[in-house]
Amino acid sequence: MPSITTCRDALELAVRAPSVHNTQPWRWRIQRGRVDLFADFGRQVTATDPLARALVVSCGAALHHLEVAFAMLGWQAEIDRLPDPDRRDHLAKVRFTPRPPSDLDIRLAAAIHLRRSDRRRYPGMPVPARALRAVSRCASEFGAAARHVPDSMLSELAAPMRRAAARHATDTNYLAELEQWSGCHGVPARNAPAARSSGELPVRVFSETELSEYTDEPDSAHWLVVCTPHDNRVSQLRAGQATSAILLQATHLGLATSLQSEPLGMLDLRDQIRTTVLQKCAYPHVMIRVGVMPPAAAPLESTPRRPVTEVSETS
Repeated sequence: MPSITTCRDALELAVRAPSVHNTQPWRWRIQRGRVDLFADFGRQVTATDPLARALVVSCGAALHHLEVAFAMLGWQAEIDRLPDPDRRDHLAKVRFTPRPPSDLDIRLAAAIHLRRSDRRRYPGMPVPARALRAVSRCASEFGAAARHVPDSMLSELAAPMRRAAARHATDTNYLAELEQWSGCHGVPARNAPAARSSGELPVRVFSETELSEYTDEPDSAHWLVVCTPHDNRVSQLRAGQATSAILLQATHLGLATSLQSEPLGMLDLRDQIRTTVLQKCAYPHVMIRVGVMPPAAAPLESTPRRPVTEVSETS
């Protein structure tokens, strides 16, 4: 069985997972031979994510980060999702068997340290089709899919995103929540660019912004919609795992990424994306921008994370 020290080392990587507004809405319990993941509903951003979908997706991303971390340390994770039907917050029970790490395990664990949410415009450098296919395929391992939105359908994605941004611009509860998670807490101003021009696909704008754009050219990002055939909490957890796998593979391949979910917290706009972009074949959980950022671009600092001692307990 992995030692307590090994479990804590793995959690140091797991808490690097992305989360809505960088709220880090998870708690962990280390027990003999296993680690349990719990949702921290006290960190739910209710105006942004009223049904806690994004919260569970965020926890799913942390769960996959944990799996990658343990694989690098020589342990294969065996995950039992939603193990306790009487506890809504108990998302996963993870046990381990020894397994030597592969080269890919080590590279993906390294990608956890390298990954950043790069919200800047991506210049018009092409993403190799082979790389985009490799990134998209990562979702299938978790019972999810990553739907690449072709240029001809970007307007179908832009319409609900613009409607979401317009509604939020006059929603006092949302604006207060966004201010709480901008600047120092949540997403630092140094990692947040200003609003885009009206002709571009809108991305969520935080209330404090200090990040300069690398280019004034139109954003050339590819868009992926992470989706599942069902719409329940297990699907949300799986979508989070798939999202993490996509982000780490993209980072390993040298691609820039950022997550978007603003319209998905509104039932009608989420349904609009499901109808137009996904042709009613799946349910959307998160959108991922993928592109190439030149080495000359200013590097992004790491966003703050709560210490493992604050988000875990040992029993």
